[in-house]
This record gives sequence, structure tokens and C-alpha cells, in this order.
Amino acid sequence: MILVVGVNGSGKTTTIAKLAHLFQAQGRSVMLAAGDTFRAAAIAQLQVWGERLGAEVVTTREGGDAAGLAFAALEQARAQGVDILLIDTAGRLQNKKDLMAELAKVRRVIAKLDASAPHETVLVLDATTGQNALSQIAVFEEIAGVTGLVMTKLDGTARGGVLVAAAEQFRLPIHAIGVGEQMDDLRPFDAASFAAALTGAGQ
Repeated sequence: MILVVGVNGSGKTTTIAKLAHLFQAQGRSVMLAAGDTFRAAAIAQLQVWGERLGAEVVTTREGGDAAGLAFAALEQARAQGVDILLIDTAGRLQNKKDLMAELAKVRRVIAKLDASAPHETVLVLDATTGQNALSQIAVFEEIAGVTGLVMTKLDGTARGGVLVAAAEQFRLPIHAIGVGEQMDDLRPFDAASFAAALTGAGQ
């Protein structure tokens, strides 16, 4: 079970779809959970991705309890023998204490069903964010127990140099980088090629 977190507009929902596509390519079954219950558009967006992927999407009403939705999704995934459950969460700024508290509640509630859950908590970072990404990592790691990073929007002018600082400061694995909007545009992170792109080597 993978919990996906991040600030507004970082590309969480699209990243979830891309991760699901990667897992399916590895022969694993996937279920999605629309834990961003604040926005009907977010629920609808995940449902569209679910249809494209042929993956079941667990939803609740707009404004519904995100922790309850996560619990129900984990129960359903376990009952159906699904390999990987990906849970979307509402985008939240790291300085909004009430929203961060909700994220902590999601973790507490799903732990009642499975003490080891979430098995991974992935923080999605926007490459254009710059140094603010470091404060995002610090707060999300404390509240949500982040275990790894994905950096999106590396297809633009942003080169994501903050990843170097993040890796050095937090020692978190970088699972993947997003280089576009298409399903196949999430790539496993490769330090050597990233460093070459960052420094302009070989250009």
C-alpha cells in the first residue's frame, strides 16, 4: 500500500496513474483510491485514469472522510488480493496544520487495519519549486513518514537541482522523475544521467 502526498499542483494524481502503469507493466494488479475528497475534480480525474488503466478506483462523496476512504480501500484491496493499492491525498501546503493533521489521521486509521501500512509514503515534488522543496520534505517526513520521493515537471526549464540537496540532507530514495504528461513519462531515477543533465555534460 502506497500513500502519495504533496502540495497542491505538484502532480500527485498524474504521478499515481504513471506509477500504476509501471506496476501493471511489471505484471502486478493495481487499485486506486481517491483520497482527495475535497475536490470533485480530483476524484473525477482519478476515475478517468482508472478507466484508461483498467484499474478499480475506490471513491467516496466530495467532502467525505479521507481516512475512512483509505481504510475502506485497504480492506477492499486485501479482500480482492490486489498487489498494490495507491492512495491519492488532497494537496496541502506544509504550513496548514489542520490539513497536515488530517494526513496524520489517515496514517493512524489505516494502521489499525495493518500495522505496517502504509508500506511506502511517496512525496511528489514539483521541479519548479526550488529550495522550498526542502521545507516540504521536512514537514511531510515528520507528519506523514515519507519514505521516498518522486520529482515531476522535469520536462520544462526546471532541472531539479534541489534533488541533490534533498538527497544529501534527508537521505531519502528518489524513486522516479516525471518528464512529461504521458503515461510512459515517469522514469526510474538514474543518478548518473540526472547529474549529466543537471550540469549540461554531453550537450
